Amino acid sequence: MWRKRILILAAALAGGAGSAGFAEPPISFPAGERQLFLDEHCIATTEYLTRTMHSPTKRGAVIRPDRPWETALQTRCAPAWDEKRRRFQLWLITSTPAPGVAGTTYAESRDGIHWVKPILRQWEYLGSRDNNFVGLDPRSEWPANAMENVVRDPDEPDPSRRYKGFLGAIRRQPIVSPDGIRWRRLEVPSIPSNDESNLTYDRPTRTFIATLKRPGPHGRSHGIWTSRDFANWTDSGVLFSADAQDQTLCRRNVRARLADPTLQPVQSEPAAYNADIYNLGIFRHEGLYVGLPAVFHASARDDGFHLIQLACSRDLRNWQRLGGRQPFIGPSPVGEDAYDLTQLLPPSGPIVRGDELWFYYTGIKYRQAGPDPKTGAVCLAVLRRDGFLSLDAGDTPGTLTTRSFTAPSGKLSVNVDAAGGSLEVTVLDASSRVVAVSKPLAGDRPRAVVRWKSGNPESSGGQPIRLRFTLRNARLYSFWYGPADASLDRSPGSTRAGMPANRSPVVHHDGAPPTALRTRE
Repeated sequence: MWRKRILILAAALAGGAGSAGFAEPPISFPAGERQLFLDEHCIATTEYLTRTMHSPTKRGAVIRPDRPWETALQTRCAPAWDEKRRRFQLWLITSTPAPGVAGTTYAESRDGIHWVKPILRQWEYLGSRDNNFVGLDPRSEWPANAMENVVRDPDEPDPSRRYKGFLGAIRRQPIVSPDGIRWRRLEVPSIPSNDESNLTYDRPTRTFIATLKRPGPHGRSHGIWTSRDFANWTDSGVLFSADAQDQTLCRRNVRARLADPTLQPVQSEPAAYNADIYNLGIFRHEGLYVGLPAVFHASARDDGFHLIQLACSRDLRNWQRLGGRQPFIGPSPVGEDAYDLTQLLPPSGPIVRGDELWFYYTGIKYRQAGPDPKTGAVCLAVLRRDGFLSLDAGDTPGTLTTRSFTAPSGKLSVNVDAAGGSLEVTVLDASSRVVAVSKPLAGDRPRAVVRWKSGNPESSGGQPIRLRFTLRNARLYSFWYGPADASLDRSPGSTRAGMPANRSPVVHHDGAPPTALRTRE
C-alpha cells in the first residue's frame, strides 16, 4: 500500500515569484477536459488524503465460442461504433477445432451486451464459407491471415479508408476498409513485430499509436510506434519492458496464486519464475495516456498467468506504474462459468457509456490444454468514468490544492462520491486570498456542477487561480470546466443497456507517488 502523502509548496501558498504571483507557471487545459489524479500534473499540495486505485466490476463473458468453428475467442481491439448502422463492431482472434487453423472473425452489437456473428462468406473453413471469418485473401492461413488490431477513423476524408488495421501475426501490414469487413492492403512497408501488438487512435492529436512486441531485458517487451497517416510509421525509441521490481513481485504473486485454492492451478518451477510484458494496450483518456500492460508471470517453463496492470504517461515516453503494480484486472475464481482464469489480455481501450467505462478484454481458462475445449471468450468489466484512482478522506477532513491555472470557459464540475460525507471547493487568487466558496456537495455525484455560497469565481478577471477541495468521508475522482452537461457522453454508448450501476469497489490504497518507469530502447 502507498503511504499517506503530504506535499507542501510553501512558496506557492505565500504567492512568490512567477506568473500572476505564483511560484511556477500556470498549467492549462481545455474546457471539457477532465483533470484526473493518476499523476501529479494538476496537484500542488494534499493533506490527509489517500490515493486509492479501483478495479472495474466484472460482468462476465459477453462473446463466447458458441459456433462449431470456434474453440477460443480473443480480442486486441476496443469496439468501434458505426453511427450510420447504429452498431458496435469487434474483431476476434479465433482458434478452431482444426489443428493449426485460425483466423479473425467479426461480431456486432446494438447495445454492447448481445452480440451477433453475421455470415460473411469470405474465408473457407472445412469446405464451407458459411461463417463470420474476415478474409482479405481467402487462400491465406494463420498467421498470415490475422487481423489482430482494428480501429475506426472518424476523421478520415476518404470513406474507403474509414477503418484501419494490421494484417499478419508476424510483422504488421497496414490495411484499410470502408466498413471493417471488406479490406485491402496499403502499398506501404510493413512494421516489424512479433506475435503480439495493439493499436489505438488518439483523436485529439490525430495520431495512431501501435505497441509492437519485441525482446527486452526480461523477455517480452513492447515498442511504441506512431503515425499521422497510417502509412508512414515512426519508432518512438521507447521500449516498455519489465524491470527488477516486476521480478520481485512475480515471485510474490506466483506464491500467492499457488496458495489460493479458489484460482486455476498452475505449475511451479521456481527457477523459471519471470515477469515480462505480454501485451500493452494504450489509450488517451482526457489529457493523458493510460496503459494496460498484461504482465505475464511465468510459474514454470511451460506455464504461467497474466495480470493486467495500470500505467499512465503524459508523453508516451515516461511511464508511471500505478497502484503499487497490483492487478487492475485479475483472474476470476474457478467456477461460475468464468473464462478469465489464467490468461487475461487487455483491449486497446474502453468505450465511454455515460458515467461508465466499459472494458472488453480477453479471458482464457488455461495456459496449456485443459478439460474444457471452449477455452477463451471476450469478457466485460465496467469502471466508473474517471474511476481509475481517487483521492479519499475519512472523518478527518482532507484537502487538495491544485496548481495554478487560468480557468477555461464554463462551469466547474466534479466527479465525487460523497455519500455519507461532503465536498467543498474554495477558489484562491495569487495571494491565497479567498475568491469564492462553494455550497457543500453530498451524495454520489459522477458529474455535479459546483454552486457557490459566497464570492464570485469569475471575479479573478482571467488571472490564474487555484482550487482547494476539502473532503470529508468522500472520494474525488476528477474536476473540469465546461457546459453543465459537457461531461455527459452523447455517443450511442451513453445508455446503460440495462446494466446495474457500477460502484467500482476499492481494491488498492496508496499515499505515495507511483513508481516511475522510464522506458528505454
